[in-house]
Amino acid sequence: MFKRIIYKCVGVACMSFAFTACVTPSVVERTAITSVPASYGNSQDTTNTAKVNWKDFFTDTNLTALIDTALQNNQELNITLQEIEISRNEVRARKGEYLPTIGLRSGAGLDKVARYTNIGAMEATTDIKPEREMPEPLPDFLVGAYATWEVDIWHKLRNAKKAAVSRYLSSVEGKNFMVTNLIAEIADSYFELLALDNQLAIVNQNIEIQSNALRIVKLQKQAARVTELAVRRFQAQVLHTQSLQYDIQQKITETENRINFLVGRYPQPIIRNDQAFETFAPATIHAGMPAQLLGNRPDIKQAELELAAAKLDVSVAKARFYPSLGISTGIGYQAFDPGFLLKPESLLFSLAGDLAAPLVNRNAIKATYYSASALQIQAVYNYEQTILNAYVEVANQLAKISNLEKSYELKAKEVEALTQSIDISNDLFASARADYMEVLLTQREALESKFELIETKKEQIAAYIDMYQALGGGWN
Repeated sequence: MFKRIIYKCVGVACMSFAFTACVTPSVVERTAITSVPASYGNSQDTTNTAKVNWKDFFTDTNLTALIDTALQNNQELNITLQEIEISRNEVRARKGEYLPTIGLRSGAGLDKVARYTNIGAMEATTDIKPEREMPEPLPDFLVGAYATWEVDIWHKLRNAKKAAVSRYLSSVEGKNFMVTNLIAEIADSYFELLALDNQLAIVNQNIEIQSNALRIVKLQKQAARVTELAVRRFQAQVLHTQSLQYDIQQKITETENRINFLVGRYPQPIIRNDQAFETFAPATIHAGMPAQLLGNRPDIKQAELELAAAKLDVSVAKARFYPSLGISTGIGYQAFDPGFLLKPESLLFSLAGDLAAPLVNRNAIKATYYSASALQIQAVYNYEQTILNAYVEVANQLAKISNLEKSYELKAKEVEALTQSIDISNDLFASARADYMEVLLTQREALESKFELIETKKEQIAAYIDMYQALGGGWN
C-alpha cells in the first residue's frame, strides 16, 4: 500500500514537471499599425512617378552614363550584393536542418586490452573458431551508413527556415533601397556640379564688369573727379570677386571627386553639359496615394519582412519549451578481419529514438524567448516609423517643390532688376549723378542675387530628385 502511494506521487510529480516544461511564459504582443492618410492634402491623383524608370526620369545622357557605371562599380552596392549571397546561404543552411542527415562511415583500428580485466580474461579464453584464438592486439574494421533526423513536430526548424527566407528577401529590398539612394545622390551631385559651373561663369562675367568699372574709376581719378579711395574700393571689389573663383573651383574638384567615388573609380574629370542646368525642366511629379508607398518604397518592404522574420523567431523560441523528438539509425559491417567484413555475421544495425524536454533551469530558453519577443515589438515600431517617415518625406518634398517654384519666379525678377541696375548705376556714375558706393553695392547685390538664383534652381532640381526618391522610384 505504501509503495503504491509512492509510485502515484512520483507519477504526479513527473506529470507536473512535464506540464511545467511545456508551459511558455507570457509576453506582450503588439500588432503593427499600417494605416496612412487617404491622400496628400486634398489631392485625388492616383498616378505615381515612382513607376517611371530612372532612365526615363533622367534624360541627360552624361548623367545616365554615370549612374550606369555606378550600378556596376559602386563598392558599397557590391558589398550589399555579397550580404544577399550570405543571406541566401543562410536559407540553405536552415532548410538542411529539418531534413534527415545521411552519411557514410568507415574506419580501422587496433585494440589491446589488459589481460587481468574482465574483457581481457574473456578474450583470452574465447576462440573465434575451433583452435583459432582471438587475435591480440585486436584489429577493428568498420564500413557503414548512418542517418539522424530531428522530427520537426512544432515546426521549430521550418519556422527558422521561413525567418531566414524573410531576412533574405529583406536584404534584397535593402539593396533596392541602396540603389534608389545611390541614383539620387549621383543625380544631386551632378546637378550641384552644373550649378557650380554656372556660378563660376557668373563670377568671370562679374570680374569683367568690375574690371571695366575699375578702369573707368582710374580715368576719373586722373580727371580729378574721384579720389584714390574710390579706386581702392573698386580694386578691392575686383580682388574679392577673383578670390571667389578659387573657392568655386575647389568645390568643383570636391564634387567631381565625390561623384567619382560613388561611381567607384579614381578622380577624373566629369563629362557634362553646362547648358543642361539652365535648360533643365523637370516633368510634373505625380505623388499618387500614400498607400502606394507600402508597395513602392523598398525600405518599407524591408521593414515589413524584418517584422515577419521577427515574428517567426518568436515561434522558434517558443518551440524550444516543447519536447523534441530525434531519430537515429545506422547499418554496416564490422569485423576484426577484412576477410570476415562482408559476411552476414558481421552485419550490424541500430535504430533509436529519443524524446527530450527541458524541465529544470530553463533560464537560457526563457531569455531567448523574451529577447525574441522584444525584438518582434522593436520590429513593429521600426515598421511603423518607416511608414511614417516615408509619408513625411513625400509631404515635405511636395511643399518644397511648390514653395521653390514661387521663390524661383521672384528671384528671377530680382536678378533681372539688379542686372539692369548695374548698367544704370554705371551710366549715372559716369555722368557724376551717382557716387561709387552705389555702383559697388549694386554690383555686389547683383552678384549675390545671381548666386541665390542658381542656388534656388539647384534646390528646385534637388527637390524633384528627392521627391522621386521619396516615392520609391529608381530601383525598379
